[in-house]
Amino acid sequence: MANGSDYKPFISPEERPPELTVTAVVLGVLLAIVFGAANAYLGLIIGMTISASIPASVISMAIIRGLLRRNSILENNIVQTMTTAGEALASGAIFTLPALFLWKVNPDLFRITLVVLTGGFLGVLFMIPLRRMLVVREHGKLPYPEGTACARVLMAGEEGGQRAWLVFKGLGLGAVFKFLEDGLKLFPSEISTGVAGLRQGMVGMDTLPSLMGVGFVIGPRIGGLMAAGGVIAWLILIPMIAYFGQGTGVVPPGSAPLPKLDAWGIWDSYIRYIGAGAVAAGGIISLIRTLPTLWRTLAATAAAARDRSASAADGLLRTEQDIPRRVSIPLAVGILLVIAFLPQLDVGIIGALGVAIVGFLFVTVSARIVGIVGSSSDPVSGMTIATLLIVATTYRAAGYTGMRGMVASLVVGAIICTALAIAGDISQDLKTGFLVGATPRRQQAAMLIGTFASGLTIGWVLVLLNDAYGFGSKDLPAPKAVLMKMIIEGIMNASMPWDLIFIGVAMAVAIELLGVEALPVAVGLYLPVHTSVPVLLGGLVRWWVTRPRKDGNAAHPTDVAERGVLAASGLIAGESLLGILLAILVTVKIPLPANPLAPGWVSLVLFLLLALWLGWTAVRGRSAGASATR
Repeated sequence: MANGSDYKPFISPEERPPELTVTAVVLGVLLAIVFGAANAYLGLIIGMTISASIPASVISMAIIRGLLRRNSILENNIVQTMTTAGEALASGAIFTLPALFLWKVNPDLFRITLVVLTGGFLGVLFMIPLRRMLVVREHGKLPYPEGTACARVLMAGEEGGQRAWLVFKGLGLGAVFKFLEDGLKLFPSEISTGVAGLRQGMVGMDTLPSLMGVGFVIGPRIGGLMAAGGVIAWLILIPMIAYFGQGTGVVPPGSAPLPKLDAWGIWDSYIRYIGAGAVAAGGIISLIRTLPTLWRTLAATAAAARDRSASAADGLLRTEQDIPRRVSIPLAVGILLVIAFLPQLDVGIIGALGVAIVGFLFVTVSARIVGIVGSSSDPVSGMTIATLLIVATTYRAAGYTGMRGMVASLVVGAIICTALAIAGDISQDLKTGFLVGATPRRQQAAMLIGTFASGLTIGWVLVLLNDAYGFGSKDLPAPKAVLMKMIIEGIMNASMPWDLIFIGVAMAVAIELLGVEALPVAVGLYLPVHTSVPVLLGGLVRWWVTRPRKDGNAAHPTDVAERGVLAASGLIAGESLLGILLAILVTVKIPLPANPLAPGWVSLVLFLLLALWLGWTAVRGRSAGASATR
């Protein structure tokens, strides 16, 4: 079903169970702060954060249903919606703002809070008019894997019985797997090997249960496209650069002689720029493709607004009510005026226009990307790179040079980066709400509250961590922020490798001309191949268990996929919960083993056994479904 206007949610629109309650708000605020702080530290170490949606759903069910004995799936949904604000704000902050500390600008708490709050609020407000187009009209086309998985978790917990056990079995297995590999370090979580005959060619995978779970949810096609991007990068481009770079010295933008760079060094110095160009081009092409639908949606919204009887909240079903335009538009305009004229931000009208235009366009792109590949693979940093290319070039042309121009570019990039992260997460949350029957305006209000609460604390976390360890140090490398710093300095100093950026753009265009959607391929090109391979493995498991069989017993592929998605959702939840716990342990300085005990082949065997368990669990659904029809 391509259009979700006829979809019947888990909770009927006519029902009005508790939703935005005091209990849900208090619990959501607490979890938003905790998840935001933990993810900030984790992201400053490894350059990525953990999606909070499913862990928040599991925690809220345990507290609201288990401890408080309250029976409302919509309260659980509100808690998970608010919690994602903390993780999203952490992403926006850690990918950009540490560069200010590296420049010795040392922003105060008020300035950091302004940046993340303006970006977070705009991310929510920009998503309001897009909900109908992306979540409702594209239902059946955009899977929103984390949002769908989160809805499965909530509905399984509500219905109980065997469906809930599937989720919690996966949760336990994913948590144990994560604890053994990243907690006790019994085996490595990253394995890789060189490829004979290809200079610096490499294949590998991160043996993370969550990535396999995401792959099962999104299916083999998108997983294959992402893996194709990884193959292009790691088995074509990196070996070519290594081959043609024999006997050369330092080739900008690299900082070391090219023959001395391994595959990771070539990827870090060159491929990421190509990937950023491909992601930007693929996202813009995807946006252009959706413009007719966007225009029709906005026109229909405007027509409904002119018809007072049609736009009245009382005339809409509960599940169709967004925050009214008379509230969202003035609020967004007011925030843009603050960005333009508040001296603490110092970005001027140019910066405000950049946030309004580039921010809204990339929010649309981000919300669509996560609908395809999920929030965990949302290339927020890639789109932030594209943003900085546009904004910093504009500032330089307008005469903003030196430190002032670099800081203004970074602040605008940080606002947009936060908006992108928030929009990606709230689009998943709105998908969850759509499936379970939540009220959109209450979810949107909950996200604003969660954004405000976590935004008041994230600056304190950044200042504390910088004082304790120092950004850019061995203990706190802040890899994404260092990259953003390099890009801005490159533009302002006229040293940006535009050739690499436009190679990525050309590759995205060529892929589109082949009749293949470029965006998933570009995402795989930008991310390490170690991320794409386990996603592909999860997709292959889904293909294997739902494929047509020669004996004709494939009459229930929906049942197979349903059980598999529930088990995969548990894997995502289990690893995410343990990932957050391990991040907290690191934050409070509880020592963990540093080096894995077993070799990489042990990880591979155990990960393949995990894939077999996922497939076996899904196939049992086929057997059960077939038995039920006899």
